[in-house]
Amino acid sequence: MSQQRVTRLLMISPNSMVTPDQLVRNVQTMAPGINVKETCYGCLAESDAETMRIVMEKVRATYRNEVFSKVRGYPAGDPRRCRAQHGTRPGYAQLEAEWECLPLIQSALDEFDAGKDDYQKPVDKKPLPVKEMKEISEAFR
Repeated sequence: MSQQRVTRLLMISPNSMVTPDQLVRNVQTMAPGINVKETCYGCLAESDAETMRIVMEKVRATYRNEVFSKVRGYPAGDPRRCRAQHGTRPGYAQLEAEWECLPLIQSALDEFDAGKDDYQKPVDKKPLPVKEMKEISEAFR
């Protein structure tokens, strides 16, 4: 197996009752040799690829639809990204936008797990013709 280090960002859904502290403590016990750093949105976990695969399986089993994960391009504490070392945070706005969507994703996954898969495709909306728009606006003059 490769000894390359993998860093994953674990983000807690806003609708979850799990706190970053609880997540960090649990992830630290999932495998030896894993480095975990608490963040405001969850944690960063770093280890070799095989250990990280095992940890991610355990995280998915423990926090089925509450904790979401993605690979992070930089290791935890990297001076290019660490604010403690005056690094920049160029992806933070994207991270915040993703975090706001997690309750919707969590709810959909919970319903799917409960067997509710009766999805109805939304009706396609067509643009309003200019003539109708003109009639509507003139009716309210």
